[in-house]
Amino acid sequence: MPLDPTIEFILSQTDGRPMYQQLMEHVKTKVTIGDWSQGYRLPSIREMAVAAKVSVITVKRTYQELELEGIIITQHGKGSFISEVDNLSIKLKMTEMDTHLVKATDIGKSIGMSMTKLQKRLIELQNKENSHDKERNND
Repeated sequence: MPLDPTIEFILSQTDGRPMYQQLMEHVKTKVTIGDWSQGYRLPSIREMAVAAKVSVITVKRTYQELELEGIIITQHGKGSFISEVDNLSIKLKMTEMDTHLVKATDIGKSIGMSMTKLQKRLIELQNKENSHDKERNND
């Protein structure tokens, strides 16, 4: 199966994260936004290496890590596929949200905010967003 020519993987040498982690993020994003659903056959390691402009070793590491996380399964001789885990997209979104919340908590702590103040700030932001949504819907 030839690689879909619309698949683009833009990796950055200046990102600070290893290439395999950046590639993992791209795959997870494809799953999260619904481009790659359960059972989707991923490009072969060689095809992915060409598309992402990285080494075969980098893609192999990417696929190994994704398999350890339960995001893909590899069947020898058949290829790698998006796992058929219930609610995989939701689980990936929750993981991403958790990452952002941990960062937000760390920033809050660094400026002396207590967990109570952080929670109040989150509620304030949600209320503000809800009021903006209402205004947009009334327009």
